[in-house]
Amino acid sequence: MSNLIDRQSEGVFIISATPFTDDGALDLDSTDRMVDFYLEKGVSGMTILGIMGEAPKLASDEAETFARRVLDRVAGRVPVIVGVSAAGLDNMKRLTDTAMDAGAGGVMVAPQPGMVTEVKLNNYMAQVCKTLGDDVPICFQDYPQTTGVQVSVETIIGLTVNHPQIVMLKHEDWPGLTKLSRVRAETGTGDVPRLSILTGNSALFLPQEMQRGADGAMTGFAYPEMLVQVVKRHKAGDVDGAEDLFDAYLPLVRYEQQLGLGLAIRKEVLSRRGVIASPRVRAPGPSMTARDHDELTRLVARLEKRLEELN
Repeated sequence: MSNLIDRQSEGVFIISATPFTDDGALDLDSTDRMVDFYLEKGVSGMTILGIMGEAPKLASDEAETFARRVLDRVAGRVPVIVGVSAAGLDNMKRLTDTAMDAGAGGVMVAPQPGMVTEVKLNNYMAQVCKTLGDDVPICFQDYPQTTGVQVSVETIIGLTVNHPQIVMLKHEDWPGLTKLSRVRAETGTGDVPRLSILTGNSALFLPQEMQRGADGAMTGFAYPEMLVQVVKRHKAGDVDGAEDLFDAYLPLVRYEQQLGLGLAIRKEVLSRRGVIASPRVRAPGPSMTARDHDELTRLVARLEKRLEELN
């Protein structure tokens, strides 16, 4: 079954964690449980081997094993995007071919650090598109806080016009709401094809991003059902209801946003929810203190109380 991303893709593409055992090995049993959990919560798609998926800490054979396991478990029910950003195009091509052969819906590519001029970035993405093949749909990741590469609206539009396989933008520039508004307004008109826009930034600005014309979210959060419901309510026209629900979760969204510690918190919550066996983050990685655990427990209890009040 072909389930490729396209210019109309929408909803919530959850950024998947990569589960490890306590001794740091890939945990494939937890991977199966995690996939089932995400699907039960109603996600429209999944994105694996992203930055929060600890992709740089995986050996190439581990990345391929994990991708195949997720794709087998998803079994075509939703599109799966595989992060393939790498310093070398050969490695990118190898992982892309493996993923697409196993049923991936597309790949995500971020510009490499150092692409600090539009000429360099355009040349690089032209090479990427040629190397991967024009039958591979690409999600372009605009994440300057991590890559150091500032990408203008004009460049984003040029990329999707010149390379029809670039069908989706993962938007996580910050501040970026005006940029998002412009990309939405300036694509899908005249000679410029529509571009699917999914947003990141740990969902901190999700209600505003939806109001600015995003098609949904591509981010991680230990409560994917919140992301799904906020997007669904917004698309149904219940803008205030979407924001009320988001506000209930905001303390936890914010808590997960702590640079360096956020992934450990997310994995801890997924572990507490019975999704993954171990909250292990591969070294070098953050770990939570006893005080952090107590704080998280209190935040979760407050969330549960708030949700009861809302229902």
